[in-house]
Amino acid sequence: MSFCVVSPLPPASEVRPSLGFWSGVALLTGTMIGGGIFRTPASISAVLPDPVLIIGLWVFFGIVCLCGALTLAELSTMLPKTGGMYVYLRAAFGDAAAFVFGWLYLVAAIPSGMAALAVFFAELVLGMMNISSAESPWGIPLLAIAAVSFLSAANMAGVRLGAAIQSVFAVIKVGALVAVVVGAALSGAGEVSRWLVAEAPVAAGGGWPAAVKSVLFTYNGWVYIGFMAGELKDPERCLTRIILVGTGATIILYLAANLSYLYLLPLAAMPGTVVAKEAVRVLAGQPAAAVMGGCILASVFGSLNGVILTKSRVAYALGRDGLSFAWLGRAHPTRATPYISILVQGVVAIVLILLLRDAARPLRLFDRLTAYFVLVEWLALVFGVGAVFVLRRTMPHARRPYRTLGYPVVPAIFVAGTLFGLAALLWSACSQGDFAPLGGLALVAAGFPVYRIWRGWAGRPAEG
Repeated sequence: MSFCVVSPLPPASEVRPSLGFWSGVALLTGTMIGGGIFRTPASISAVLPDPVLIIGLWVFFGIVCLCGALTLAELSTMLPKTGGMYVYLRAAFGDAAAFVFGWLYLVAAIPSGMAALAVFFAELVLGMMNISSAESPWGIPLLAIAAVSFLSAANMAGVRLGAAIQSVFAVIKVGALVAVVVGAALSGAGEVSRWLVAEAPVAAGGGWPAAVKSVLFTYNGWVYIGFMAGELKDPERCLTRIILVGTGATIILYLAANLSYLYLLPLAAMPGTVVAKEAVRVLAGQPAAAVMGGCILASVFGSLNGVILTKSRVAYALGRDGLSFAWLGRAHPTRATPYISILVQGVVAIVLILLLRDAARPLRLFDRLTAYFVLVEWLALVFGVGAVFVLRRTMPHARRPYRTLGYPVVPAIFVAGTLFGLAALLWSACSQGDFAPLGGLALVAAGFPVYRIWRGWAGRPAEG
């Protein structure tokens, strides 16, 4: 099939507003609170045995995320269209930047993120069944494919169904974290001194550059609600509140959860474990830890659903605007879902799961899928949030129901803080011989010549 630029599709094929304030908050918090907060504390403790530095990283990047969310509130209410960052990038930097962003999401960030969450879900299922990856080398990929297939089908069936699934699992995952926090606060079973005393000397470089990747991976997701601005009821009134309430609550919950983990468990006991389960074991014994394991499973499942639900809107917007295959911009005539883009990203995710499977080391699949995900995703966010500087200058009279608090300092903090974190991540990976993040940068750079080629095939001169 050849590339083509087409006229807009008829109104019957457009997505329709169907999400309110609470479903939007559930979508945002449910997507942010995924597998990260349950998985990454163990990884962080393995490279950074200092609780003050650990909490410092969570606070620092929490502030960075909040600054990004405050900026996003202006952009998303100014341009409340389905597609989120893609829409802002196109308005600020032109078609080329928008194409590269959408292309990266379609061929790299979305499928790898989906596949990684599905693989983590599969690992948890096998763990609960006491089946090792060595005993069932195909268990992880097959379960991951099943999860991607089921949730893709559910979200193609209707946005209300996808949002309902998200709301249910958001309640479960938030409830699980709140239970740990409240239980720790009331139990008296831990030691406050663990918040302040390092259990081992911090190595040269502090170990914090390696920990940055885990923190950023966990915080990822605060931007996703912007992808669905066109499907919110009264977005100009409720979108700002959704972003601030959802992001703020998640940051507070993350800090409280980490303080609870450190209170209940020594840092030396965290590496190689599911920290939340171990914390619950200290609080209430093995049966309660098993229940927590089920809640973590639900959390990862809900997060995967949120990624499928929200990120499919990028490819949809790309197709609608004639910057990709026309059929990517089609919505189902009766169910009002971008069913083709959901199907395509699901198929690519499944292909990645199969291609990157390591028969000798099945547990390596998750790491291979996430090797450059964080770098590509957050680099795109730098340019997306940075669009506010350009649009303030090029569209000074545009209607802005919300203006970023503390502009220009607040968006500058996000841009500078994120670039600092990505530089640390890149340095840490390369110093350990892992050059996969460089592949992500190469993919970003390759997008621009691909855009020029695409425009030539489409019969139009390159723009932007």
